[in-house]
Amino acid sequence: MKKIIQSGLLCLVWLISSCSLFETDNFEAPDVTLEGQVVDVLTGKPVFTDQGSEGIRVRLTELSWGDNVEHNPDFYCMPDGTFRNTKLFKGNYHITVDGPFIPLLRRDPNGKELADESLIMDLESSHQVKFEVQPFLHVEWVGEPTVDDGKVTAQVKVSRAVSPEDFRTKVEPMGGYSDDFLNVTDIQFFVSYSSSVGYRARDERWSSRLDYAGNSFDNLFGEAITLESNGTIPTGRTVFVRAAARINYDTPTGSGTKRWNYSEAKEVLIN
Repeated sequence: MKKIIQSGLLCLVWLISSCSLFETDNFEAPDVTLEGQVVDVLTGKPVFTDQGSEGIRVRLTELSWGDNVEHNPDFYCMPDGTFRNTKLFKGNYHITVDGPFIPLLRRDPNGKELADESLIMDLESSHQVKFEVQPFLHVEWVGEPTVDDGKVTAQVKVSRAVSPEDFRTKVEPMGGYSDDFLNVTDIQFFVSYSSSVGYRARDERWSSRLDYAGNSFDNLFGEAITLESNGTIPTGRTVFVRAAARINYDTPTGSGTKRWNYSEAKEVLIN
């Protein structure tokens, strides 16, 4: 009998505690939308990027929860430098982007703020923002790609989008500065069936790269650089190509990720 009573009491406790499972969830679903674009402050043109973790990172931190709150999950821009998040909670946010451009938030080695060009704003419904940045490089097509025997050949021109003097003025106070930061390390020629062609959407059979040691690229700024795809692309196929170049500087600082500045994508018919 004693065991029966104890079992009954345990069942009663479980029933009472389980009632919370049926309580109404009073939290509103995340329905705030944030749309944005990242553009060159001098030209107003989009800063083209990769659609993945090597591209422009968007980071939001909801300040409504206090000073020690962790940032929201990061997300990344589209290839054309735009971004969109439709599942945010209402609140006060710090919004910043990291990519192949002068960091918006800069601190010295002691943590003292040197500059902050990020945003702090209340998000309540639908919002549009624009970040005007200083890209490291401009990568532009010279003429149109050509096709011969299943290979794509194209020419690009790479130029500095921020002067070495301005770069140094803004980056050196952050600590650990080196003149090597400004060196172009490589130019990539990405080929893919996808219109989102880039590092994350490339066909390794056909994509190629040119590497440069030290400051060996310096004399090639503004000159036409010839790129050629690898392998043989099947006849009758349509591919997309993009060129990308990067310097020897990681963003965010200390992350180890050196991000490319991209050209526009071009569609090529293999005939």
